[in-house]
Parts: sequence; structure tokens; C-alpha cells
Amino acid sequence: MTDSYVALDIETTGLNPAEDAIIEIGAVRVEKGTAVDSYQTFVNPGRPIPGRITQITGIDDGMVCNAPSIDKLIKDVIELTNGLPILGHNIIFDYSFLKKAASDCGMQFVRNGIDTCKLARKILPDLPGKSLEYLCGYFGIDVRHHRALEDAKTASLIYKKLCAINDIGGHAEELVYRPPKKEPITAKQKSYLVSLIARYQVRFEKDVNALTKSEASKAIDSIISTYGIPRRT
Repeated sequence: MTDSYVALDIETTGLNPAEDAIIEIGAVRVEKGTAVDSYQTFVNPGRPIPGRITQITGIDDGMVCNAPSIDKLIKDVIELTNGLPILGHNIIFDYSFLKKAASDCGMQFVRNGIDTCKLARKILPDLPGKSLEYLCGYFGIDVRHHRALEDAKTASLIYKKLCAINDIGGHAEELVYRPPKKEPITAKQKSYLVSLIARYQVRFEKDVNALTKSEASKAIDSIISTYGIPRRT
């Protein structure tokens, strides 16, 4: 069993690290089995939070509007997790978003990880469910789900309970995620975005020509979500 790690969880606007954004980060640094530090912050995703995400997490636009963007926070996460593996339920999901954020800022974020979901499959193979919620019910853990810090703490509790049953696989493994290459804005995107900016007189401070395909898509979605889809005349 690895007794020193950083239990970590994030909430996001969606499931794709190449297209979606982080809205909350929670972490607990555990050393020799004892929590020595914790970290929680909202993150401004730079776009509206989808309604389905607010329903799941309870996090809305008003809660993140004054929060720092991920490029201002990723260094804190790198420093907090320095020298230790990261632990979480399906930890590759959280790692992929953070790795992408670090890569976008020109930083390295390479970590080993402990996945409590994989560990549950090994130790409790006959258990019908392996979700965080199901395991909480199984172990009698009362917690508010889908908030980053609470889910990070819960993953740490589940890890300890799983290792108390059987220590197989309770060790950190290399996490592998390769952020996709950035593609430049397409001609079609550029034309549409420029027309939206002009039509709605949007104050757009970025250079449209320098946008990536993903950034252009986000900018278009943001304008449409605010002003609506322009009608054809």
C-alpha cells in the first residue's frame, strides 16, 4: 500500500479534455497516512457552464465568474502534487484535464497514479457496482458527491478501506495521456466568428487569426449562448 499521495478530483464542463474545461479542483495531500494539506478552488472556464453540469454538481456561472482561469492555477496543482502520486476514482480523467492545462501553458505534468476504481475491480470483483457512489454505499460512507474536495476525500477513504481488505494493486502506476495537437482555426470558423462579432458588436480582444480550432469553437458557442443563433435574412 502506498501511504503518501495526493487525492485529487476535478469538476468539468464535459468529458473531453480537448474541448471542455475545468470548473473546480479539490485535493488532499496525504503523507504516511495522514492528511497534511488540502486545496479547493473554483476555476473560471471562460464559457457558460452547461445546465446538465449545474444539475449534477450544483456549480453555476455565478460561482465561477470571479475565479481564476486554469492557466493561473495549474502551477499550484503541479506544486501541490510534486513528489507524490495522485489518487482518484478513474484518475486518468482528472489527470488528462490537468495534463492538457499544463501542456497549454508550456509546463510539464508527469505523475504516477492510483485508481480506486481499478483497485475496486481487483479487490471486489463480484460487487455489482464500482462507481464512487456505489462504493460509498457499500462502505457506509456519507458524502456529498460531485464536488471536487469531497470526492477527493472520499476516494482517499475508499482507498484505505480497499487496502484494509486486500493490498493487491495498492501501488502507483504510470499515468499516460498525450494532449492532442492544436489545430488552427478553419476558414469556415473564421468567417462565421467574424460575422458573429460584427453582427452583435462583441468586444473580442483576441486575434481571431491566432485562435486554434478548439478556441474558435468555444468562442462561437459562447456568443451564440449569449445572443442566440442569428436568423437568416
